[in-house]
Amino acid sequence: QVQLVESGGGLVQAGGSLRLSCQASGNIFRINDMGWYRQAPGKQRELVATITHGGSTNYADSVKGRFTISTDNGKNTVFLEMNRLEPEETFAYYCKMNVISRLTFYTRDYWGQGTQVTVSS
Repeated sequence: QVQLVESGGGLVQAGGSLRLSCQASGNIFRINDMGWYRQAPGKQRELVATITHGGSTNYADSVKGRFTISTDNGKNTVFLEMNRLEPEETFAYYCKMNVISRLTFYTRDYWGQGTQVTVSS
């Protein structure tokens, strides 16, 4: 099994910054892609940013230039630096990792538990 633990959410004023972290542990042979998603209650979960094992990144148009995704592969960790946050970006943020199991060599996606980001106006 693989566990993802997120941290870094909280309350911030509009225009402020937060840095989210998500660390994976368990039976990991290799992590392929990592990503961040966000979701409001009753709404679909939406992509924020992804990063491949090779370091290629992809961002939602609404966050380009303000958010940065990065990794520390040695620690199986992905980060999301969020700048100039807007009240409309109040969501639960979730990390996702595509992991190859050390035990079975099967690949599957794992999700973090979510961390709340609240942006006040």
